[in-house]
Amino acid sequence: MKVAVMGAGAVGCYYGGMLARAGHDVVLIARPQHVEAIMREGLRLDTQHFDERVRVSASIEASAVKGAELVLFCVKSTDTDSAAQALAPYLDGDALVLSLQNGVENAARLRELLPQEAAAAVVYVASEMAGPGHIRHHGRGELVIEPSTMSEAVARAFVDAGVPTEISDNVRGALWAKLVLNCAYNALSAITQMPYGKLVQGEGVTRAMRDIVDECLAVATADGVTIPGDVDAAVRRIAETMPNQFSSTAQDLARGKKSEIDHLNGLIVRRGEALGVPTPANRLLHVLVRLIENKAG
Repeated sequence: MKVAVMGAGAVGCYYGGMLARAGHDVVLIARPQHVEAIMREGLRLDTQHFDERVRVSASIEASAVKGAELVLFCVKSTDTDSAAQALAPYLDGDALVLSLQNGVENAARLRELLPQEAAAAVVYVASEMAGPGHIRHHGRGELVIEPSTMSEAVARAFVDAGVPTEISDNVRGALWAKLVLNCAYNALSAITQMPYGKLVQGEGVTRAMRDIVDECLAVATADGVTIPGDVDAAVRRIAETMPNQFSSTAQDLARGKKSEIDHLNGLIVRRGEALGVPTPANRLLHVLVRLIENKAG
């Protein structure tokens, strides 16, 4: 399969690298420093089970997506519109654009912006860019994807590449389940600059997380969303399975970058206002992260 990864950061490099390692024709569309390192030395896949350099194509240009059957769309939610517009002139008509992003609105937005088929995926992976062209994997890696014309082939490709993948008719609910996890952990990890395992050991943290999660579930119920599984168990499992992971929001703030907080706790606040559900805990986290962003300029 010919695959393009738009926004090859920590998530895109992990999944694109795993597919390339399995023999697929992958091009990573990334920032110049990563592209230079990848073209010179290959992509370093530094995982819990192996540490290898994978030969893969890389480019800074959106035009590199030409000919791709599958596009892994991995940009920040704040960049969805601009990245989709950059890709649009070069996408094949029958390409599948698979959103591997935080938040619950990106796939719907892609369907508004692009004539090609777009589908959502829920991503559960702990990874970071440890340096130019160097992806470090801290744990997990499974995907949940929604049905599409290519879903069976895509799921099979990922599974064969060592990525547990399932197809679900309730990806909206699964996206909300991931949103709840992000709301519980991301802002707190960002404000404290602490990894998940250490974060949850703080006095009063699990109770505060309980308040955050309760607000998210109240908003989801009011919005008619059915969240699958045991949410409380999933929240606990994050700290257990990803103890050394800093949230993507924490990584963004540490680098002085704008985060996706508007699409995480901020979304809960907006939907809560629209639906008449109070969200004081999520509002406070949203305000604090935005203040830190503004302070950093």
